[in-house]
Amino acid sequence: MLKAILRYYYRKWYQKFHYEGIKTNMLLGKQLAESNGRKERVESLDEVAFQVFSQRGEDGVIQYLLSKIAVPHKLFIEFGVEDYTESNTRFLLMNNDWRGLVLDGNRRNIRFIKTDFIHWKYDITACQAFITAENINELIGRYTACADIGLLSIDIDGNDYWVWNAIEVINPRIVVCEYNSAFGDTLPVSVPYDPRFEKTKAHYSQLYYGCSLAALCYLAGRKGYDFVGTTSAGVNAYFVRKDLSAPFKTYTAQTGFHESANRDSRHPNGALSFLPHGERLKQIADLKLVDVTNGTLSAIQELYGL
Repeated sequence: MLKAILRYYYRKWYQKFHYEGIKTNMLLGKQLAESNGRKERVESLDEVAFQVFSQRGEDGVIQYLLSKIAVPHKLFIEFGVEDYTESNTRFLLMNNDWRGLVLDGNRRNIRFIKTDFIHWKYDITACQAFITAENINELIGRYTACADIGLLSIDIDGNDYWVWNAIEVINPRIVVCEYNSAFGDTLPVSVPYDPRFEKTKAHYSQLYYGCSLAALCYLAGRKGYDFVGTTSAGVNAYFVRKDLSAPFKTYTAQTGFHESANRDSRHPNGALSFLPHGERLKQIADLKLVDVTNGTLSAIQELYGL
């Protein structure tokens, strides 16, 4: 209880002092977005990446993609947002006056969002839900009946592939989804579906989660999307609906792959272990992944010859 109280007041302190610089950051972001939007075509999404609220340049990439396509319904849906102070859609909400739905499984996170000024100043709906393939369509359907939304952002550190695969009630123009770069650029694999999956409980290293970039590209192709790249941060992949993707350079999982720069692996005691990219799979070698193209389940050590 004490930790929860301290966390709450820290977040309020963070809001008060951090947001004093928000107007400046918003102005700079707006200027960068306008400058990037004048670029006809970029060879790498790193050329347009910048962050105001996002983790690794997603604000800039999303602004660039949107500058090249029409979006009749300025709606977004993002899940796995935590307390929404760092997210892929907050800049859209505040800079572009979009509206949207954000979902997170932690009740405290949703309570925090609802006490933030954005909850009364902007058109955002925040709901607490542990997202599964079984409930995602109902959760979205409660919010909107519009299928042609502007953007969907998926980052739930686990069943990302399976949840996107299950979504039927919307057909977003842009999809942003996290991939696990430890799984490489070739094999279309994911952690097996478990509606109760939690990254922090699946393995002490917190390296066993999500899916490979190749798996996302396979799913995107089935759903009618082109893969338009990643950034050198190696965290999120970007997809644009095929009827809108002509302005962008497209990639395969191999040509668009980047290793993750994050070093957030853990020791058994919970402390950071800072494993380099090439050492990560060894920590989870005895765990299994499923080939999303045929359902074959295999141990990581067999798949990758460890």
